[in-house]
This record gives sequence, C-alpha cells and structure tokens, in this order.
Amino acid sequence: MNQLSIQGKLLKKINPESGVRKDGRGWKKQNFILQTENTFNNEICFQLFGEEKMAILNQIEIGEKIEVFFNLSSREYNGKYYHNIDAWKISKQAINNNSEIDNSEDEVPF
Repeated sequence: MNQLSIQGKLLKKINPESGVRKDGRGWKKQNFILQTENTFNNEICFQLFGEEKMAILNQIEIGEKIEVFFNLSSREYNGKYYHNIDAWKISKQAINNNSEIDNSEDEVPF
C-alpha cells in the first residue's frame, strides 16, 4: 500500500479537544490546517489523535513548511458519507535557499 503524504505550510492550529469513550477511556485530538500550493482547495484540515502526536505539532510554528503523512477513511451515517484525514507523522521541511556556492576560488591552481 502506498503511503499518502503532502507538503505545505502550517496555517493554523485548532484548539485541542478531549473526551471519554463509552468504555471509560479518555481521548485527545487536535486539528490543524495545512496550506498547499494547489490553485484550488489549497487548505486541508487534518486531525491528530493522542498526546504524543499533539506534542510534535506543538513544536512547529505557524508558517513553517512541513510534510504530513496521513490515512484517509470514510464512514456512512444515515445515508451520508463522512471522511477523516488522520495525520500520523509530521516532518519539518528543510529550507531551500536556491543559492549556489561559488567554489572556484577554492580550487588549487595546478
């Protein structure tokens, strides 16, 4: 199975949410918005589940370039389908200056 990933800028972090499942276990999640370079529909809302993944998001500043690895899932409820985009890994992207270094002065003349 191919893994899904997309690159863009972190546009917004949405306040964390928490709750309790029917079995009594607690859960925490946080949504965030990624802005891609696509012309249309360039903002995507991802969700993270668990404190460990939320801690990674907290280390990233708004405007930073990131790559998000995610899973897509859908479920049917009353004849309508609802989709989730679950992020499972976030990586900071290296800054590319597009500047080349001139090493011609470092060359030995013989």
